[in-house]
Amino acid sequence: MRAAYRITDVAGSEEQDGVRTALLIHKVRQDLAEQALKMEIMDHGMDRFEADGTAGAQSLPRRTLFGQPVLDVPWMTALGFLDHLAGKVGAHAKVAFLNANNANVMLRDGEFRALLKDQLVLPDGVGLDLAALLIDGRPFAANLNGTDLVPALLTFMSTPRRIGLIGGRPGVLAGAVANFRQHAPWHEFLPMADGFFDDEELPIILERLEEARIDLLLVGMGTPFQEKWVARHITQRHARLVLTVGALFDFVSGTVPRAPAWMRAIRFEWLYRLLLEPSRLWRRYLIGIPQFILHVLKARRQARRKA
Repeated sequence: MRAAYRITDVAGSEEQDGVRTALLIHKVRQDLAEQALKMEIMDHGMDRFEADGTAGAQSLPRRTLFGQPVLDVPWMTALGFLDHLAGKVGAHAKVAFLNANNANVMLRDGEFRALLKDQLVLPDGVGLDLAALLIDGRPFAANLNGTDLVPALLTFMSTPRRIGLIGGRPGVLAGAVANFRQHAPWHEFLPMADGFFDDEELPIILERLEEARIDLLLVGMGTPFQEKWVARHITQRHARLVLTVGALFDFVSGTVPRAPAWMRAIRFEWLYRLLLEPSRLWRRYLIGIPQFILHVLKARRQARRKA
């Protein structure tokens, strides 16, 4: 792991008092995280990361659900691996999240299913744990949902990085950038485009990305559009590490509130979202959850036949 960002690197002006305070807190967190990461690497028998893109994931444990390999690692291992990718010259990796809704989409959308084979896929939510438990006999090592993982990753990354953002409505994107800057002020956050650009603007956006030398690109335009857009247009020239993050900017900007901590703790955030936006999300949950359970039961029967 790289050495933590030195506090003395920050100028002493009054305007940057908040930055220095944030960096002091970050230094303590980083020291603890590095120790935990070293222990997890030892537990997994890995003495280094081979992170030149998706090939680097071969050194990490994976599980296969519905025919899709999904990384099965604890929090600190995931954070360390993604941090390494964001800082490695020549690296390029695309990261997607698989939850119950995305699994339903994957199983009916061949293009989406095919492109996920070339991406790093992380487990997101209680649905994936339920599926893994019923099919494989044990849940995933961690719930690596993007809403929690991205802020944690920004805190974990000790070296200042250039973070690009694409997606959301203009006001939402601006609010997300402002709150990200408060959360991790040692990084540079660059709003590249909202999620409502025209096809004619695409060459300009891609040119801006290439010129910006992005380490980490966050794309929030909804599944499966965002994953397909990234697969078609984003290459090594545009960013080292790309995460497709769905509604993350809505949450970070405060436009859509997160569920209370107790609901998140018992894995019922989906119910809070349904109650908050019933007209938009009723189909995803009231129809999607039974569909997902049927997919899980089918996969379980197939697994037992092969056993």
